[in-house]
Amino acid sequence: MNPKLLKQAMKRMGIQQVEIPAVEVIIKCKDKDLVIKNPQVSKINMMGQETLQVIGEISERSSINEEDITTVMEQTHVSKEKAKKALEKSNGDLAEAILNLQDD
Repeated sequence: MNPKLLKQAMKRMGIQQVEIPAVEVIIKCKDKDLVIKNPQVSKINMMGQETLQVIGEISERSSINEEDITTVMEQTHVSKEKAKKALEKSNGDLAEAILNLQDD
């Protein structure tokens, strides 16, 4: 369909669409983060209700919380910064972070 005609039809139906120039979109869940790289983000207003449409390359990463950092610090006797970096490198895997630090 012709994009110009589509835009006109949407306008007649009361639908407004605005592109948002996002660089990255992060959706925080309880146990992980969904990261969308190179996103195409559209904000759509349909009869007063706004929705967002996000298209892009989706990847997951584990959320790193203070409890996990403390556990790694206690098990390996390293600084908070070093424990956090190890968890980030292991994508939040506690056992892998601890083992990697013990191997150093």
